[in-house]
This record gives sequence, structure tokens and C-alpha cells, in this order.
Amino acid sequence: MLATTNQYICRGWGSGLLGVLIFSASLPATRVAVMGFSPIFLTCARAVIAAVLGTAFLMIMKAPVPSRGDVTSLTIVAIGVVVGFPLLTALALQHITAAHSIVFIGLLPLATALFGVLRGGEAPKPLFWVFSCAGSLAVVMFALSQNTATSLTGDLLMLGAIILCGLGYAEGAVLSRHLGGWQVISWALLLSLPIMTVIMLMTFPSTFTGITPTAWAGLAYVSVFSMLVGFIFWYRGLALGGIAGVGQLQLLQPFFGLILAGFLLNEPIAPTMIAATLFVVACVVGAKRFT
Repeated sequence: MLATTNQYICRGWGSGLLGVLIFSASLPATRVAVMGFSPIFLTCARAVIAAVLGTAFLMIMKAPVPSRGDVTSLTIVAIGVVVGFPLLTALALQHITAAHSIVFIGLLPLATALFGVLRGGEAPKPLFWVFSCAGSLAVVMFALSQNTATSLTGDLLMLGAIILCGLGYAEGAVLSRHLGGWQVISWALLLSLPIMTVIMLMTFPSTFTGITPTAWAGLAYVSVFSMLVGFIFWYRGLALGGIAGVGQLQLLQPFFGLILAGFLLNEPIAPTMIAATLFVVACVVGAKRFT
């Protein structure tokens, strides 16, 4: 029995790690996408595209319709991760850089853990919070050391995005325990499809002239990967490995993004980043032990 439980936990952490890797490019992709599209159109378009794909999955797999009691939770998921986080981050990234947003991504594991306690009924040990706070502080301090431009408006928008995202993550993880990760995000997207379609059409660009291929690529990434594929792995990971514990993997997301930039864009990888990454990894391991 214990071996089976450990296998589920390991699968959860592995699935969660894949989700984090996919999410790592979300903010940079959003940053380039808002250079060609308005934040509101981008938020709605990514949701509509992902909803169409998610609905196709539901039909192909003949997924059962959620119970009436699940609709409220699915609505919370939709508000948190389909509408709230994408919209607020898109608005924020008009005022701050993707690098500065790392400050707030460092707070997301704490927000997820707190909502895991409130909505998921989890009760991590006291030392878990010590490691979680230490890891979040390390990410925030690293981000602040990069001397990136800040903005009160952008900061407040990012803070709101983190709160809504943490709630959406925890609520979706609870639902995933009996619905399944891909069903949760697919139903949440379908639930939001009517209103997102209307708003998308109302904010549709008058012309696509001048929109760069990079902006189109950003839209494609956040629609397919950030809005759908990443959540399939992420919700499965949270459901199997625990919301609070697996949520700490988000501490690695900023560093994965910077490492990807280093390999793909030949950007320098500073020794301070390597040191911060190793410290964060230690905090994630410690948090996992005391979940």
C-alpha cells in the first residue's frame, strides 16, 4: 500500500514538473504576443482556441458530463486560470518586463499552498512553510537583483493575477481527483467559451497588417501549451502529489525560463542564477519532505 502511494506521489511530481516546464515560456510568449495584439483580445483568443481543442478532446474521449455540484468549482477554475491570470498578466506586461514578473511568479507556490489548505483540506507540516517561504524569497531576491523596470500598476495587476491563479490551481487540483486533469481544464474552457467568444469578436483587430510572426507564435504557444497542454500535466501532478507540495515546483519556473533563453537565444547564464537555482532546488526538496 505504501509502495503504491509513493508511486502515485512520484508520478505526481513528474507530471507537475512537465507542467512547469511548459509554463516556463508562458510569460515571455505573452510578452511578445501583446506587442501585436491587445491584452483583452489575446486573453479571449487564447481561451477560444484552447476551448475548441479541449472540446474536441471531450467529444473524442466521450467524457462524462460533470455533476451539478462540480459546476461551481469549474467556474472558479475558469475565473482563475482561463480569464483572470491570462488577462491580468497580459495587462501587467504592458507596464513591466517579463523578467520583472519573476518577482511575482516566486509568490505563486505560496498562494497555491495557501489555497490548497483552504480549498483542498491539506495540512503541511510547519517546516514545509519554512522551506516554501525561503524558496519564494530566493526567487524574489534574484529577480530584484536584475534591476528590471517596475511599475505600481503592473505590480498590482501581477499580484491580482497570482492570487487568482493560486485559487484556480488549487480548485482544479481538487476536481482532478475525480474528474481527471485534462477534463477539468477542458470543461473550464468550454464553460467560458460563450463569453470569451463574444468579447474576442468585439475586440477583433481591424487589420492584421503589421502583426509580426513572433506575435503570432506567442499567441499560438499560449493558446495550445499554456492554456491547455500544460494544465493537463499540472492538474494531474497536483492531484496525485499534493497541491501544496507539487505547487513548490513553480519556484523553478523562472529559472527554467532563463535557462531556455540561454540555450535558445544565447543569453548569458550568470553564476548568481546557478547559485539561486541550486538553493531553490534544495528548498523544493525540503518542502516535499515536510508536505
